Amino acid sequence: MNYFSFFKDGRALYCLFFAGILLSFSTVHSRNFRNSKTLYYQSHQVQGIVSDGASPLPGVAIILKGNNNMAAITDYNGHYSLQASSSDTLIVSFIGFKTKFIPVNNQIKIDIKLEYDTTTLQEVRVNAGYYSVKEKDRTGSIARITSKDIENQPVTNVLATMQGRMAGVNIVQNTGMPGSGFYIEIRGLNSLRSDGNSPLYIIDGVPYSSQGIGSSYTSANMPAQNSPLNSINPSDVASIEVLKDADATAIYGSRGANGVVLITTKKSKSGKTSVSVDYSNGLGRVTGFKKVLDTPRYIAMRKEAFANDGITQYPANAYDINGTWDQNRETDWQKELIGGTAEYTNLQTTISGESQHTQFLLSGNYSKETTVFPGNFNYVKASGRANINHESEDERFHLNFSAVYSAQSSSMPLVDLTQTAIQLSPNAPSLYDQSGNLNWENNTFQNPVAILNGQTKGNTFDLLSNAILSYELGAGFSASASLGYTNLDQKQINLQPSTIYNPSYGLGTESSLAISNIVNRNSWIVEPKLSWTKKLDKIAFDVLAGTTFQQQNGDQFITQSRGFTSNNLISNPASASSNIVLNSDETLYKYQALFARVNLNLAGQYILNLTARRDGSSRFGPGRQFADFGAVGAAWIFSESRWMNANFPFLSYGKLRASYGTTGNDQIGDYQFMDTYSTSGTKYQGISGMQPSRLFNADFGWETNRKMEMAIEAGFLQDRIFTGLAWFQNHSSNQLVGIPLPGTTGFSSIQANLDAVVQNKGIEFTLKTQNITNSSFNWTTSFNLTSIKNELISFPGLEVSTYKNRYVIGEPLNIVKTYHYTGLNPATGIYQFEDVNGDGVFTANQDRQTTKNLNPKYYGGLQNHIRFHNLELDFLFHFSKQQNYSENYGQPMPGTMNNQSAGVAQHWQSEGDLGPYQGYSVSNSAKQQAYLRYLQSDASIVDASYIRLKNISLTYELPRSWTKKIICRLSLQGQNVLTFTKYKGIDPEFKTSGYLPPLKIYTSSIQLTF
Repeated sequence: MNYFSFFKDGRALYCLFFAGILLSFSTVHSRNFRNSKTLYYQSHQVQGIVSDGASPLPGVAIILKGNNNMAAITDYNGHYSLQASSSDTLIVSFIGFKTKFIPVNNQIKIDIKLEYDTTTLQEVRVNAGYYSVKEKDRTGSIARITSKDIENQPVTNVLATMQGRMAGVNIVQNTGMPGSGFYIEIRGLNSLRSDGNSPLYIIDGVPYSSQGIGSSYTSANMPAQNSPLNSINPSDVASIEVLKDADATAIYGSRGANGVVLITTKKSKSGKTSVSVDYSNGLGRVTGFKKVLDTPRYIAMRKEAFANDGITQYPANAYDINGTWDQNRETDWQKELIGGTAEYTNLQTTISGESQHTQFLLSGNYSKETTVFPGNFNYVKASGRANINHESEDERFHLNFSAVYSAQSSSMPLVDLTQTAIQLSPNAPSLYDQSGNLNWENNTFQNPVAILNGQTKGNTFDLLSNAILSYELGAGFSASASLGYTNLDQKQINLQPSTIYNPSYGLGTESSLAISNIVNRNSWIVEPKLSWTKKLDKIAFDVLAGTTFQQQNGDQFITQSRGFTSNNLISNPASASSNIVLNSDETLYKYQALFARVNLNLAGQYILNLTARRDGSSRFGPGRQFADFGAVGAAWIFSESRWMNANFPFLSYGKLRASYGTTGNDQIGDYQFMDTYSTSGTKYQGISGMQPSRLFNADFGWETNRKMEMAIEAGFLQDRIFTGLAWFQNHSSNQLVGIPLPGTTGFSSIQANLDAVVQNKGIEFTLKTQNITNSSFNWTTSFNLTSIKNELISFPGLEVSTYKNRYVIGEPLNIVKTYHYTGLNPATGIYQFEDVNGDGVFTANQDRQTTKNLNPKYYGGLQNHIRFHNLELDFLFHFSKQQNYSENYGQPMPGTMNNQSAGVAQHWQSEGDLGPYQGYSVSNSAKQQAYLRYLQSDASIVDASYIRLKNISLTYELPRSWTKKIICRLSLQGQNVLTFTKYKGIDPEFKTSGYLPPLKIYTSSIQLTF
């Protein structure tokens, strides 16, 4: 991971920390210099601006060689001024950059460009949420990427930028459809509930709901609801930090059990007004097609299947082989239905500048994606962002305001055509007739693109705003308050006009259907806090205390409209002959907390960090609404020891750290502990009644996660080699699940805490090397590897619960209980399985006892960044050792009127054959049952390990001698470029069968800065 680009892209927090200390001295020095009447030598005033080549640097120290009394500190504009003689030499130093020695000679104006010193990793400041901390002094586990990593990736969701770059963070895209969601897992699965494993998202200090938007009624083409993080433009992100262990997450209390993702957007910079324009355009295609049977082999399979079943007269509906369809016709339906080219367009404009005490940044973004399906479908997003930094003249009061407003518009097909493209007969008729109309081939062909006459349309508007006010009280005290507000509005409509059906059905507009989903979600948060820093002798104190008040309101309204006078009016429910309310919900979530942190640093060598939080949530029952969470973290920087320095000169940095604490989880939804009622569909005298929908449970409380970690970090040869190894163990207990109830109660389950314990134990390894570093050539390598063992430690009463077929004590949560496949019967050509209980009957409860683990055994990434003069090459390999469903999963039985994977050609044909696939059949019941068991057996779980060139970027900055005052950068970027795997399915990384996998994307871009 790239720790060093913080200086380039997020230096404001860093510089303010030092500038606040140093500028107070610079004012005194400057006044003394101006008032001084006696100089030791003849001097003149030297002034200029210190920058990194792109932006000015505040807080840089400049002294005269041999005269430490003559010094200056650059202001927020990077400007400096001091008295010097022609024979003097300026020593320019700033943490994170190489010290520079510049002779004055007779120069009056000297502008200075500092070069990054990539060997000062320990001095990088990372965001820990309510505070920032030097990498050197960090006691918790925090992974980080910056805008330097993000800007090289042609993606529209910030979660995609994290794939393969962070140890302990596993991210998989749900589908290749534009606007789709992402599955994120930080250090394993903690909750038995699939919706209880999402991390807490904090954007510029404001919590952002991880709950998906949309509805299954209207998002039928998505395996999961749309990601709410689509509202955040990746180009606006300065850094992403992921908090993982108890020391880092306990300060977030009840919401940190699954980790915390901190997203910090770019802030205004000092310096003259500048304008940046970034335009990119590209295309995307599926990463690869599944190998299926061609027409000759398909026809042979079909004929053999009928022969095996003793059928000599082909049925009337066997159009592919009974002479109705051309048996010599062949179409690659994957190319036809999902082989299109998606287009990507992105335009980003940013304006930044400053006055004496105020800096501002304004940015706007427009992006558009299309799909690989036939037809005109697209996803358009436009956003605007404003950031203002202001400080008072005495530099004690600071204000930072940020606001982002985005508008998203999507038009997607009703269904994903991927499964159809794989299974459709290769000799099926053409999609259109000679007149260009949909071809139904005399009602023998169910045209797959007819469904594209319908669509899912959505409009989403999202506001995220935050203001941070702080005031330096003096004596090391500082008071601040963070005020945040979010508002999300979405309207999504599923349009199913009568034209999606075969005209022979005789269905008119009276059958047209529209389902509408309207969502509103808004929240506010107020977090005042007080901090105190003080150094007494060798002990530095850093104390923080604060409180949180948060409220979130949500409502959802889903209606169904049917029967329209015209399909042109299908979007207007007032034109429907009938309207039904499918769902109408309003929710209110209230949250309060107190938190504190005490950090002790002894001589820069021994560090103790204590955090605590008391939370209150409206999601839990009376007497259970409040809970306490806390953690302790400690670190020993052993490289500060004199003995280590004397005996191990090659060791530039070494740290041992450990942490232990508790965090919680309240991701259960609102009102789960209450006895609630819903409207009944039954009416009495024209009035709808009410019916109970949930039982009351006063003991409904928090899930608790106890986390422990031990780690060692070391830097060698001035940190040119930097490595870290962490071991962690998390125990999640008091699981919130639905406990089954007898049917006589009228309810299938009640939400309650179960005394089940889930453990995640693993290691994380990171390595960063500076392979070559000089003024013209630089090569760095970053590597991360994660191995996690997820295990269900205990589950009282599991064998008599409804979960007995889902979980096994001692096994991971993400397992599949399968039949054990014992091989192919060479006499009958039918799959065979183990009869576990020996009763001669195969049942799921008794015989599906073999477990297969779908969690990765290990995963990670290897990134290289190479710079040669103005040319930069960056590429990332992402890898995973894992198992997944085979290429046959979800396929109908070979022999039926569906195309198959090419591998089924190796099948049983006569006695003695070993297959490996069983004999073809159309309707043989024994073979049908065997095939269904085969799909539910361990034979359908195969090795799906892969190495993927996840991202590659080539950037060239035109020489300034050509462009003068304009900075011009040209880039070529690729995503999901190459995949190395033995897996025969459509994509080894992809977890959702039957949906379009993530696409291979190539873009080119130009960036101009004025």
